[in-house]
Amino acid sequence: MKSPVKNELLKKLFAAKGEPVSGQDMADEFGLSRTAIWKYIKELEEEGYKIGSLRKKGYYLIEIPDLVNQANIKKHLQTAEYGHTIHYFKTCPTTQTIAHEEAQNGAADGTLIIAEEQTAGKGRLARPWTSNEGRGIWMSLIIRPELAPQQAPQLTLVTAVAIVRAIEEVADIQPVIKWPNDILINGKKVTGILTELQADPDRVKAIILGIGLNANQELADFPEELQTIATSLRIEKGEKVDRALLVAKILEYVEQYTALYVEKGFAPIKLLWESYASITGKRIRANMVNESVEGIALGISAEGLLELQLEDGTVRGIYSADIEIKN
Repeated sequence: MKSPVKNELLKKLFAAKGEPVSGQDMADEFGLSRTAIWKYIKELEEEGYKIGSLRKKGYYLIEIPDLVNQANIKKHLQTAEYGHTIHYFKTCPTTQTIAHEEAQNGAADGTLIIAEEQTAGKGRLARPWTSNEGRGIWMSLIIRPELAPQQAPQLTLVTAVAIVRAIEEVADIQPVIKWPNDILINGKKVTGILTELQADPDRVKAIILGIGLNANQELADFPEELQTIATSLRIEKGEKVDRALLVAKILEYVEQYTALYVEKGFAPIKLLWESYASITGKRIRANMVNESVEGIALGISAEGLLELQLEDGTVRGIYSADIEIKN
């Protein structure tokens, strides 16, 4: 994690938009020596920032590395709370485990855990998730909405809508949502969402939203067995996307739609979700722990359950299942 002074120094370089910033002025503002400022500049260069200097004028930013660190995300951030505290890691086993620990230790609403690489990334049902270094978005967001525990699963659907909106805005691509937690482009998975809960019997203490998003992978970055079922924004768009900008937009929309859900209930989220749904009207098989059922997907209920019309005409609400499209 970056030092506060280094973050503030970066902010000044960002704000200057390529114009030189006086090293002496920064030294005076931060109460440091010119040598200390120079050392911070060298540290930033080691992290990948390309910084120039002009005699008697100061330092200026030439190139920003493709990192999802605090400075790069906060440059784009337009939220009230989400993402104002960021714990950034070059590598970690999984951001979800760190987020649980931070939540138990009192982390603020909207605290973000994010990594360039996960060595033991996991998805729903503890399935492994390939988390290539510097290619995707591997993050966990701690939120503390005023909700009853039984409302928490709907945050998966809230988050899915937020991510689709962010992808639309940043990458100009139209994804669809596959119930309950996958986002697809051209039938291939680009994002998974893992929602986990810390709660008392009557109230939510924290919800941990784990998000794995394939941003800038090329086809060869995926294991061979995934190449026909997974994709990335880069593959679909034909060019790289700004990961830090995308993270900031995801945070913005998650904050916006979570607030909408808390204030107005699930009805407005349900309408948005169904407008992006990939399975409505299709025949599907829902594979659950103890059984599988087939029917026509009608949409989702007011509680966020998948509504499936069976062969006998009855409608069944599915709480959790793996979905196969049959036609």
